[in-house]
Amino acid sequence: MNAPVPEQAPAAPLGGPRALLVWGVGVAVYFVAVIFRTSLGVAGLDAAERFDVGASALSTFSVLQLLVYAGMQIPVGLLVDRLGTKKVLVMGAALFTVGQLGFALAPSYGTALAARALLGCGDAMTFISVLRLGTRWFPARRGPLIGQIAALFGMAGNLVSTLVLSRALHGFGWTTAFAGSAAAGALVLVLTLLFLKDHPEGHGPAPVERAGLAFVGRQIGRSWREPGTRLGMWVHFTTQFPAMVFLLLWGMPYLVEAQGLSRESAGTVLTVVLLSNMVVGLVYGQLIARCHTARAPLAIGTVLATALAWASVLLWPGHAPMALLIALALVLGACGPASMIGFDFARPANPPERQGTASGITNMGGFVASMTTLLAVGVLLDATGDNYRIAFSSVFVLEAVGLAQILRLRARAARREEEHLVASRVEAVHVPA
Repeated sequence: MNAPVPEQAPAAPLGGPRALLVWGVGVAVYFVAVIFRTSLGVAGLDAAERFDVGASALSTFSVLQLLVYAGMQIPVGLLVDRLGTKKVLVMGAALFTVGQLGFALAPSYGTALAARALLGCGDAMTFISVLRLGTRWFPARRGPLIGQIAALFGMAGNLVSTLVLSRALHGFGWTTAFAGSAAAGALVLVLTLLFLKDHPEGHGPAPVERAGLAFVGRQIGRSWREPGTRLGMWVHFTTQFPAMVFLLLWGMPYLVEAQGLSRESAGTVLTVVLLSNMVVGLVYGQLIARCHTARAPLAIGTVLATALAWASVLLWPGHAPMALLIALALVLGACGPASMIGFDFARPANPPERQGTASGITNMGGFVASMTTLLAVGVLLDATGDNYRIAFSSVFVLEAVGLAQILRLRARAARREEEHLVASRVEAVHVPA
């Protein structure tokens, strides 16, 4: 006769005040990372003057930062799956803080480039970790809304760059503004060490096999073979980059030099993008949580609306009216929330032990597109004598490529997701009570 199996204590319910506290610490790290990531967006003209560089060299700051960020996504996803969120967030906070401080003190263009690369490496470790915290500490049905709220706090970090860091830059100077902001990185590093925990009691992940090249290959291969992962990557690729390029570097120069706005008016337009992002993020999160079939229509609709808004501004003879620029800003505000839909395709396509890897593949998409467009705009500006109409037309090329892939993978991912759902129901029926 077999010995009785001892009963395990029931797992604590997910959610609640403690979940909000732990998740909030992770979100604070991401919030500061976004402040540092977007700080160059309000300092682009100052950076060009400080380091005496042109448009192509200026775009290299953001391109290198995003190249490192995008290249780190799959390794970071593997690290999160292997080491857990706390260790990865600690490493990330330490790296982006040192990078921001190095950028403040950089005596040359080359040193500043190295600092931005270090910042990009640390920044790359934050968002995937925060997504993993959300899946560990909150019920699965709240996943879309939790993800959108995390992204909303990221936009709040962008807003701090636009409203606070830009004023500090012009009030206190380059070194004081950037070095002072680095103190926020040290603060969230301490908070992470003291308060963050990977998962609540009773909700630990399944044991992960010993890491090695074979394990890494299997994790990546299994994630990539899922149509939902690939669809998520292309959704992220196609929706995120128009707003990212605008906010990260080229929005302020375009509005000031091509549209003739003052820096204050240009800052207002950038702020509208951020506020729109925060409102649309909440709306998209609620819609997807209530109706999963809304994911693809929302993503495709955002891509088409963005293309129409950009075409309207770029084809307008002379300076576009302020109302049209505000309309563009409102539409660009939907790009960030739409990019989060990519994770809502990848999440149900992969088991918990591959969530970090799948999120890394998905997150890589938008940053590859952003990096490509940032570089293309800089090169085209130098080649055409600062013709912003031609330079920003590169947006349409990447949107067309991404939209074609979304339409190609959409039905296949839906069928595969339905198979996963049926399999999980069958497994639940056969699990002994």
